[in-house]
Amino acid sequence: MYACTVISGLLRRVDVRKPEDTLPDWSDASPRSGDDGHVQPEQQTVADVGEFGLVDLVRERSGTNQQTLIGPGDDAAHVQTRDGTFVVSTDLLVEGRHFRRDWSSAGEIGRKAAAANLSDINAMGGVATVLTVGLGLPAGLMASWVTDLADGFETECALVGAHVVGGDVTAADQIVIAVTAMGDTVRPITRGGAAPGDVVAVAGTLGLAGAGFAALSRGFRSPKAAVDAHRVPSPPYAAGPRAADAGATAMIDVSDGLLADVGHVAQASNVVIDLESELFEVPEAVRTVAEALGADPLQFVLTGGDDYALVATFSAATDLPDGWTRIGSVRDVSAGEQPTVLVDGVRPEGPTGHRHWV
Repeated sequence: MYACTVISGLLRRVDVRKPEDTLPDWSDASPRSGDDGHVQPEQQTVADVGEFGLVDLVRERSGTNQQTLIGPGDDAAHVQTRDGTFVVSTDLLVEGRHFRRDWSSAGEIGRKAAAANLSDINAMGGVATVLTVGLGLPAGLMASWVTDLADGFETECALVGAHVVGGDVTAADQIVIAVTAMGDTVRPITRGGAAPGDVVAVAGTLGLAGAGFAALSRGFRSPKAAVDAHRVPSPPYAAGPRAADAGATAMIDVSDGLLADVGHVAQASNVVIDLESELFEVPEAVRTVAEALGADPLQFVLTGGDDYALVATFSAATDLPDGWTRIGSVRDVSAGEQPTVLVDGVRPEGPTGHRHWV
């Protein structure tokens, strides 16, 4: 899912994301908890529930049919039609939350919005073919801004051979962009297939977009590599289908932060994933920003999303495809242990990524 990298606590703790998302701990009871320690749904706000809890509540009320091969809870749904199947995913971007017009041009915003959706299809091992775009627009917005946005969409879509084929427009107090992407895949890769003994690998860069956000938040326009990565990400579009062809067992794109997103794989697969920090390639621009802020560059790699890199698991006997680099391993959940993510054998403390309504 799409996330805006927002800096919180850089001056205090060098944490790189605005709304923090920590690894789940269900031991604490809320003030609105029932006798069993669980918060009653009718007493919760969307902030109490959180993004994925809200998805679960909606999913419980949603029907299914024989055409739904993979439903809510993954990077994209997998749907069957009379003449084949397709994968479909939707993302929503809100001005001030996911992008700022004083930081990015309309064309850059269009490319980023497209990339967020194309990446979801990529994370299923597929290739996007068409997009639809819904726009909520203020009355005073220049029409030329919208045409530049459309040009940005087309530029990014051309990288995978996709096109915008429709959408809708309505009035709004601020710019809202809703995008749905559809695509083809021979064998969709979900988050739930990682198995003990698998290796964990990454394709693409980690930390650049988060470092770029940190620089922009402090009024800087450099280093260019980091700032450009925040404005227009570079998902490894060829890596998703390549991983599927090589037999990847699970896959996800890094939109909310490496720890947060790999955590979804651990939960869905009921495994423990151990990442090895010495295997991470930290871009020079990330080191530059970290040094300027007195931060740990590894924090950007672990918690700064919006790079849309891919993380996948493969059987240890599999030769990793071109563009993929090993960063960890998968093991079984021990007695009394919960599915989780470790770094160098230790459960990390503090934020792991983006969370809405905080």
